Amino acid sequence: MKILKSRKANKKTVQVPLLEEVSFFSIRGYIVAVLTALVIALIPPLMFEFNIETFFSRFGIPFILYYILMAILSYRLILYIIKINYSKHLRKISEATRKVAKGDFSVKIDLDEGLKDNSYINIMFRDFNTMVAELNSIESLKDDFISNVSHEIKTPLAVINNYTTALKDKNLPEKMREEYIETVIESTEKLSDLVTNILRLSKIENRKILPEKSEFDLCRQLSECALSFEEVWEEKNIDFFVEMEDRVIVNENFAFLDVIWHNLLSNAFKFTENGGKVSLIQTSDDEFIEVRVKDSGCGFDEETKKQIFDKFYQGDTSHAEEGNGLGLALVQKIAERNGYEIIVQSEVGKGTEFIVKIKK
Repeated sequence: MKILKSRKANKKTVQVPLLEEVSFFSIRGYIVAVLTALVIALIPPLMFEFNIETFFSRFGIPFILYYILMAILSYRLILYIIKINYSKHLRKISEATRKVAKGDFSVKIDLDEGLKDNSYINIMFRDFNTMVAELNSIESLKDDFISNVSHEIKTPLAVINNYTTALKDKNLPEKMREEYIETVIESTEKLSDLVTNILRLSKIENRKILPEKSEFDLCRQLSECALSFEEVWEEKNIDFFVEMEDRVIVNENFAFLDVIWHNLLSNAFKFTENGGKVSLIQTSDDEFIEVRVKDSGCGFDEETKKQIFDKFYQGDTSHAEEGNGLGLALVQKIAERNGYEIIVQSEVGKGTEFIVKIKK
């Protein structure tokens, strides 16, 4: 094991986009109100050629009553204009909302070309369309997730059911009985791991886990995680190379990082054939602490690279029984949550390398 010495880093700022400015002014409504008020005020005085004193001495009270009547009528007129212009939009929203409530997420409301883009109506339509698109996306993800989870749970349950049924046979040879029991134990462990990972992923995605950070030695954590796979690398005769610094103190969530190292090393050993090579290298500079996990396994192409962090996706199906396709999904969610950068480099037939960069 080669040893180096450690160094330090800084932080990144995040900009929050400003909300779109909303138009409160309606030129059409303003013109209608002004013209209506002007007409009401001018009609009676016109009859007396604007002789205000004579007009009010003869028609003061009737004019006041007339003005009140005209004000009521103009108010009703403006309400009618508003109803004509806006009730159709409200009907659109109402009908679309009713469809969404029934589970139809393909609904889309067309913007009113007669209004400004930043008018309240068009902003409301755009926001509604965005909301429905998001709901549709979430619904699709939920359906896919439930479908995948049910399939993944069904497989080990079927194995447990079949083998426990076979174990009821009193004439079953002792050697086969032991093999069946071992298979049942493996399936229950796989089922337990699957449920644990699903719960972890769900909690991380829904932000129910608050990251409690504490200071610890990253090098020691990496060493302990690597040693937990000692039996695996010895059994497969893998050349395991480790290079890291004496001591690197980080202020991070210990459990989260442990999940990342465990999954990356587990994949490296899983996809490396007997007699292959796996390396774990940790270095640091003024900005980042970098951890590299590299294997000489089967590797994968660019198309697979785009999907490796998807839930339940397994690029190499020959190792499907050894995992549940949630490990890298967990790694990515934890990285996103904590601001870690993950770089993946792979080539078919030449192995894969995962690089995790942690800000100091």
